[in-house]
Amino acid sequence: MLPAPCRPAATPPPTGTGQGEHRDVAGSEPTTIALGVRNLEVVYNDVVLVLRGVSLDVPSGRIVALLGANGAGKTTLLRAVTGLLKIHRGAITKGTVEVAGRGITRKEPAAIVRAGVSQVMEGRRIFATLTVEENLRTGAYTRTDKAEVSASYDRVLELFPALRDRLRSTAGYLSGGEQQMVAIGRAIMASPTLLLLDEPSLGLAPKVVEQIRDILVDINAQGTSVLLVEQNATMALQIAHHGYVLEHGRVVKDGPGAVLLADKDIREFYLGVGEAGRRSFRDTKTYRRKKTWGA
Repeated sequence: MLPAPCRPAATPPPTGTGQGEHRDVAGSEPTTIALGVRNLEVVYNDVVLVLRGVSLDVPSGRIVALLGANGAGKTTLLRAVTGLLKIHRGAITKGTVEVAGRGITRKEPAAIVRAGVSQVMEGRRIFATLTVEENLRTGAYTRTDKAEVSASYDRVLELFPALRDRLRSTAGYLSGGEQQMVAIGRAIMASPTLLLLDEPSLGLAPKVVEQIRDILVDINAQGTSVLLVEQNATMALQIAHHGYVLEHGRVVKDGPGAVLLADKDIREFYLGVGEAGRRSFRDTKTYRRKKTWGA
């Protein structure tokens, strides 16, 4: 049986209008869109079509989870948002990406960071030979106001008190959990309005995953919108207002986080839990090869 969410999202997600805003079902004021992806197609090496018309929204002030197996296109979507496709020989061939209503499709990565987008990459990608403090400071390279940078630095240390005693330590010698804290802290140093995270729970002990999960809730509560890419469906959907499932470069399912967490297909596809109980890993792999999502 799945555990109940420890720190659930504060409010249910609104219903999309498809025009750069969301409107609650009851007809309340529309919610602005922190990230809007429309009909996005991405090709690698001019041959391999990876994203096939993906559309999704991250409403301002919300956490949105993007789930999918390896090769589904999750990291490619993040690269398309952050402008990093080019260095991987990828290109957007169709569709648009907007941040807070402003088009950022095909812009350079530095310009996208200045537009308010920060990413925590899979595998952390910290500067292993630099100290923790030096790693954090590099996250503010696009900012010029020293007072604002100092405020962001204080914010990071409040979010990650464990790093206070590690500031002079070489980052490469930290534990996996501490390195992930450095990676997230470095992204926060850019003072983003939108934070993208690619598999932040990867390779971490369950207790550390819980800590990272709770920190993401705190970051979101302070006003930062979050797009969380994860294979750990339980962790992601426990805190997400809304979730999307990506398969073979297409969105095949989406809905409120709590609804997806209880969904039979999600449970069976990601956790190997069906009506007959927990399956073996071999059964789960076979299921994944044969599974097609219902309409």
